Amino acid sequence: MNNSKIDLLVVGAGPAGLGAAIEAAKRGAKVLVVDENARPGGQLFKQIHKFFGSKEHMAGTRGFTIGEKLLQEAKEHGVMVMLNTLAWGIFKDNVVVVKKDDQSYSIQARKVVIATGATENGLSFKGCTKPGVITGGAAQTMVNIQRVTPGERILMVGTGNVGLIVSYQLMQAGADVVGIVEAAPTVGGYDVHANKVRKAGVPIYLGHTVVEALGANEVSGAVIAPVDCNFQPKKEEAFQVECDTICLAVGLSPRIDLALNAGCEPIFSPVLGGHMPWHDQRMRSLTDVYVAGDVAGIEEASTALEEGKLAGVAAADDLGLLGSEERDTIYQEIESRLNKLRSGLYGDKRRVAKLELMEKGCENHEQR
Repeated sequence: MNNSKIDLLVVGAGPAGLGAAIEAAKRGAKVLVVDENARPGGQLFKQIHKFFGSKEHMAGTRGFTIGEKLLQEAKEHGVMVMLNTLAWGIFKDNVVVVKKDDQSYSIQARKVVIATGATENGLSFKGCTKPGVITGGAAQTMVNIQRVTPGERILMVGTGNVGLIVSYQLMQAGADVVGIVEAAPTVGGYDVHANKVRKAGVPIYLGHTVVEALGANEVSGAVIAPVDCNFQPKKEEAFQVECDTICLAVGLSPRIDLALNAGCEPIFSPVLGGHMPWHDQRMRSLTDVYVAGDVAGIEEASTALEEGKLAGVAAADDLGLLGSEERDTIYQEIESRLNKLRSGLYGDKRRVAKLELMEKGCENHEQR
């Protein structure tokens, strides 16, 4: 593989990765994107709902439409994309080793953007490994991409936006959502999503958890119990719900294995999903390595896209491809959009957590 002229290698073809690739390619960088999946776009093509926010954040546009626009824009700017390609290591001098089919390749680039996204969290309870216990992302893939329902009677666990949105999409596909279980005393997602499922008659069991998945060889029901102040189940008050699928939407964790392999410094933030690689205000984590999207903290798809754009612009800048006049404005424009996304009831905590992450990393670097 001839990669002697690659300026920027982007790992991950979701909104953050595509955003970074487009912004760098716009400014003349030769960009290659690698992704382990069979199609680019990441989570966008699962998202049939309309985005919120302002016009500049593509409010009112469905996720898969945004994905199609990004792919078209990437193509127009000459971004190369390698699919079914797993990046499994980043070594000295920005050498990234990837596996495609049965062969491995070494790709060297002047700069690297890691946009590997996140993994779904699991939940441990008796019978949690039975067939019929799946994740929210799996359910969304089955319904919105493969056009099949994972079951007929589904119990959702988790009232974050993923749990609420996927519940509604499952109902749209003809499944019966028998309830949504949430250990916290309040709904975790936006009211607009919660109200839609409530109006459809779906009960939301706040302050409850799943104790057991019933069934000999597959799920036939679930045992639910309220939790005490320490989130321990009150088993004496447990009750049963009939279902053939238990869907877990209990949060995401940044997928940081590749970033750690590259040598990025891990930072912990419970608000942003746990451990993630430190980065500065330009998404730079190492001299030649940038991070963006959920790998740099769990947020919304719109935020991931803006972070990707910021990383792509910063990489182009460090490559000497950004004009001085543009430099004065482009960073301010992207940061302004990010600040708007990180404002209000749900966004303020993420904004503060991001600032703390960057400041903590700076302190650690100074101590070295």
